[in-house]
Amino acid sequence: MIASTARSLGAYTVDRRPLAIPAYRRLWVSSAVCAVGGSFSVVAVPAQLFAVTGSSAAVGVAGAVSFVGLVVAALWAGALADAMDRRKVLLAAHCGLALTYVALWAQAVLGGGFVPVLMVLVACQGLSLGAIMTTMGAVVPRLVPAELLPAANSLSSLTRYAGSILGPVLAGALIPVVGLGALYLFDAVALLAVVWAVVKLPALPPQPHPVARRRSAAGLRYLVASRLLVAVLLVDLAAMVFGMPTALFPELAQHTYGGLAGGGLELGLLYAAYPAGVVAAGLLSGTFTRARHHGALMAAAAAAWGITVVLLGLAAQLWLALVALVLGGAVNFVLSTFRNAITQAHTHDSMRGRIQGTLTVVLFGGPHIANLLHGAATSFLDHRTVIWAGGLLTTVTVAAVAWALPELRNYTGPDGVPGVRRHAATGAPPSAL
Repeated sequence: MIASTARSLGAYTVDRRPLAIPAYRRLWVSSAVCAVGGSFSVVAVPAQLFAVTGSSAAVGVAGAVSFVGLVVAALWAGALADAMDRRKVLLAAHCGLALTYVALWAQAVLGGGFVPVLMVLVACQGLSLGAIMTTMGAVVPRLVPAELLPAANSLSSLTRYAGSILGPVLAGALIPVVGLGALYLFDAVALLAVVWAVVKLPALPPQPHPVARRRSAAGLRYLVASRLLVAVLLVDLAAMVFGMPTALFPELAQHTYGGLAGGGLELGLLYAAYPAGVVAAGLLSGTFTRARHHGALMAAAAAAWGITVVLLGLAAQLWLALVALVLGGAVNFVLSTFRNAITQAHTHDSMRGRIQGTLTVVLFGGPHIANLLHGAATSFLDHRTVIWAGGLLTTVTVAAVAWALPELRNYTGPDGVPGVRRHAATGAPPSAL
């Protein structure tokens, strides 16, 4: 009786089935280490720049430099991952990031006062991260069977968001103890775990496609030709561009919830509530990762995200806003899980690198566009109106896309997708890797 109850409860908690695959398990464990112990530079770089220049504008420029590097690398690495062994591309990208962290440590030890050098290293960091994210998205479907892709993506998201909470907190506590330079070195050391996991991967050579060409433009044509992938992209863009009001959190905290100018507890809680909801959904991923109606779940989650943003804009009390953001983080976790699963499973393996590169650009570019739109809209509308209107626009747009492109709402998961169920080079089931 107790064992049966435990199994029943286990079906609703974290879906750990992909961890039975040794290659994926090594990658996931090493990524979990890196998500916390390898994310210190997220705090260290802005802290160092502000300490040297005394300017928040310099911090903003560094963010823009990193973003441009990430976009360039995502598109370039996507084409490269479709043309050569993905294991080699992933290994080179991680080694490049590790060397960047070592260089950041060296410049900090030598004084760290030369801003142009720091900006160049920030660009290198963006290039490496763009290549890693794109190539990793193309590698996972070669290791995990199609039916486990939702579970694999939920596990990856869980570690990434948990690390985004724990890593900066730990980094902030360590700065006065060990200094900024040591944080960069910690990042480099943590990356060795991922390098080891990538070295242990089998060869992942490119798979031929009868019509695909080894050019980035071929990836764009492939995407546009698929109504399902177009629908996924449009839904994701609507959720991120219209429904991501993080740029308004400082104004919301101060003018609606009585927070201090420039920051305070209210602002910190607003920023923490969303990732808290993501982590909570990740801990209960078994409730949805076994579902078959991937497209309908993605569309429903995107529409629900818009509703939570409407609630955020209408919330007059802080606790209501926090509840809305926690719920929003939870449904956005479902959205991202099935977005990745659909694109990975539906895309032919020979095109996955380029499609993942495009999605990486959208994933990081969407919030930047959202910041510009929401910030501009507050010049003629109240900030709360901008928030709830953006949420409403998200839900309406998602509903329109789901109606106009029924391929999304009717998509029920992969079935015999090329290059997913068996390892391309050996024909062995993924559990043997």
